[in-house]
Amino acid sequence: MLPVRTILHPTDLSENSAYAFELACTLARDYGAHLIVLHIMERPAAEYSGVMTAPPPPGLSAEERRIAREKLAEVTPPDATIPIEHLLVEGDPAALILKVAEERHCDLIAMGTHGRRGLTRLLMGSVAEQVLRSAVCPVLTVKNPHGSVASTELVEAAVAK
Repeated sequence: MLPVRTILHPTDLSENSAYAFELACTLARDYGAHLIVLHIMERPAAEYSGVMTAPPPPGLSAEERRIAREKLAEVTPPDATIPIEHLLVEGDPAALILKVAEERHCDLIAMGTHGRRGLTRLLMGSVAEQVLRSAVCPVLTVKNPHGSVASTELVEAAVAK
């Protein structure tokens, strides 16, 4: 049996992430694992004008960070006995997920995926795919099959299979 002591759940606070969070909570409860919920605020991309580049954009505002912190704090497990930690950082999502997983010695990364295909995926890339290819631990990607936040019963049924 794979020892799972620390589970990292990166979230973009979407419904797909909420479904993956429910699954991460179920696993954390079953394994008695510590759950780290990570939200990454992407910095605005630099704009290009002609041959010269614009100066790097300023970081996110204090108000944006405060709002994100409040939304992240609302991500709580249904079982209050699950040890949970919330992290809010700024930067490149895939790189920071990999960094946190390595620094915190995570045994599993459980993350949602949006299931983008075609040109959208080609242009935007896939954070989940980048993490899958480079992570130092197993990665569980979860696509929400119901199109909305699933109940705990559905998650437990999926884990039992």
